[in-house]
Amino acid sequence: MKRIVLFITLIFCAHILFAQNGSARMVNWNFSSKKIAADTYEVRFTADINGKYHMYAQNVGVEGPVATSFTFTRNPLIDLNGKVKEVGKMVKKHEEVWGGDVNYYENKVEFVQLVKLKKKIKTNVGGSVEFMVCDDKECLPPAEVSFKVNIGG
Repeated sequence: MKRIVLFITLIFCAHILFAQNGSARMVNWNFSSKKIAADTYEVRFTADINGKYHMYAQNVGVEGPVATSFTFTRNPLIDLNGKVKEVGKMVKKHEEVWGGDVNYYENKVEFVQLVKLKKKIKTNVGGSVEFMVCDDKECLPPAEVSFKVNIGG
């Protein structure tokens, strides 16, 4: 009897851990930077999305789904130039469950933030990205992934 209770408890705990990682399991993130001028860099956030899921854009279009959003750690050595831009094939589709047209990406999307160094120094751009994925049957819990990208030097 103790073994059965232990087994059920382990399965329950594994299910909770699996659910908590939700969206993070379905998206592989790659973070990189590219120098585009003497003191300016493009910081790229590339999301490879599992084939059956889609990830919502920064402007979802309706209330309900969690939009992809970026939070940057304050760094006095850099200036963020403008907002994070999206590069990819956006899908706009009416979804009854959300009561309107939603904006999302399938397979792959890149987000680009321009960053300007205030001094010639090596530093990093850090923060986190929050996002949520759904397929045609379910949505997984939102996830947050931290990033740190080296620039300068």
